[in-house]
Amino acid sequence: MDNLINHPGIIIGFTVVVLFMLLLDLGIFNKKNHVISNQEAAIWSVVWIGFSMIFSIFVYIVTDEKYALEKFSQYQAAYWIEKALSVDNLFVFILVFGYFNVPRELHHKVLFWGIIGALIMRAIFIFAGVGLINLTYLPKMNLFGQNVEINAVLTVFGFFLIYAGIKSWFASDKDDHEKDFSKSPGAQVIHKLFKVSKEYNGGNFFTIENGVKMATPLLVVVTVIEFTDLIFAVDSIPAIFAIAPDDPFILYTSNIFAILGLRSLYFLLANFIHMFSRLKFGLAIILAFIGIKMIISPFPSIHISSPLSLSIVGGILIISVAASILFPIKEEAKG
Repeated sequence: MDNLINHPGIIIGFTVVVLFMLLLDLGIFNKKNHVISNQEAAIWSVVWIGFSMIFSIFVYIVTDEKYALEKFSQYQAAYWIEKALSVDNLFVFILVFGYFNVPRELHHKVLFWGIIGALIMRAIFIFAGVGLINLTYLPKMNLFGQNVEINAVLTVFGFFLIYAGIKSWFASDKDDHEKDFSKSPGAQVIHKLFKVSKEYNGGNFFTIENGVKMATPLLVVVTVIEFTDLIFAVDSIPAIFAIAPDDPFILYTSNIFAILGLRSLYFLLANFIHMFSRLKFGLAIILAFIGIKMIISPFPSIHISSPLSLSIVGGILIISVAASILFPIKEEAKG
């Protein structure tokens, strides 16, 4: 199948768009620390989703006609899976900001640097993962009357995602609410490397107190967010490998666009969190479904195509959000 990593024009176009949007975001619209309004968050959410959808159409146009629909569906499926799983991350980010009493006007800066770190980590995970997958195909064998070529890594990922889905279904929100984030790996790293001030100093990561240079709590929060995203990537990266294990460009570009829209989505989510109270059940089903897809993918007779995967994932997300709105889980019923 045509691999988009071999198309220099697409790579250059994607890189230019991402760099331009990041410079626009950091250098113009958010040069000064300020509280993000619902209107501003909604506009930027539409902008990022719009750019992602336009890019998916671009992928469809430049891909060989024989594979255009498949690549388009792979991109869309990987994008919405990552976007949905990232929403789950945002619930934890809300708790982190509350735990460390981060001023609202600094939330955007924390998320910006957190996302920059996520872009770098995802690139390493995805390209290294694709390389590992290409090295772990087992010799062809006959199973259940079919000639199959099983990949050891994808099979392990598949069983892990089924386990992750089951664990997510039964996980209690109370565990996150009672978590002591000051003892998380990210916080411990900063406290070991620097003396940490008890007070924020605007948007600065370091401050001077009594002639001593100290880290501010803002640096602790950014590092906690980075480590939190690293942990969540353990679920999301294997999940998207089920979509296009042989095309790192599809995986990376869809992942990056999904992550870049998280800052604006966070500010909407913080005010409309009740609309996602049952999303975790939908995400649990999606993780289990993708795990099953990974395990059965070598069998031609039960292959699940990318367009069908996209439809299933989209349907599950819509149903889980609709259920959250129609039958919200009340706070007193939790825990």
